[in-house]
Amino acid sequence: MTTIGLIGSGHIGSTVARLAVDAGHDVVLSNSRGPETLTELVDQLGPHARAATAAEAAGAGDVVVVTVPLKAYREVPVEPLRGKVVIDTNNYYPERDGRFPELDDEQTTTSELLQQHLPESRVVKAFNNIFFVHLAGLARPAGDPERSALPIAGDDDAAKRTVTEFLDSIGYDSLDAGPLAEGWRYQRDTPAYVRPYATPGEGFPTPARPATREALETALREAVRYRDM
Repeated sequence: MTTIGLIGSGHIGSTVARLAVDAGHDVVLSNSRGPETLTELVDQLGPHARAATAAEAAGAGDVVVVTVPLKAYREVPVEPLRGKVVIDTNNYYPERDGRFPELDDEQTTTSELLQQHLPESRVVKAFNNIFFVHLAGLARPAGDPERSALPIAGDDDAAKRTVTEFLDSIGYDSLDAGPLAEGWRYQRDTPAYVRPYATPGEGFPTPARPATREALETALREAVRYRDM
């Protein structure tokens, strides 16, 4: 099976790691505080998981998930990720990340920033539009009528196929949203962000609900950029 490297092991990272281990993959986890702080999580995940530095996780992964706050994207190691498929889970939260003028005026997108930082890697945007609780609860085997889809975007078709295969292995279909520049269609504050996977109602988090390809396609079409509003 594939080895999945994780740069960042917060809510999304640890959830992806659990799904990957359950699917038979090996995982190498890292965070900004050091491998020793991941002992409890690694113990929970079992023998297919180990902790490492970010550079070590990047080097070990056949596919590497970058799931750090946007403000820290320049700290992602470049050299060990050359030529690799990198899944970017990021969203832009100015209250957390500070202001990025190039994002505020929509010159570019979060995943395009990471791609610029990793010019010889093949970045695919995924996992950024689903709440981690829903991600953990909606995985279904292939062919299940309640299987959900996750949108992906990227500039390399082979990389998108690799990510599609990984998503399939952990219980999700994928919906190709196009190149990285189209990743804005499922970023924060768009119809495809969180809502397709959440049952409408009060309380947090609301119960998960399956999101079909058709529902996601509709949500992606309904996305509007601020400059067009």
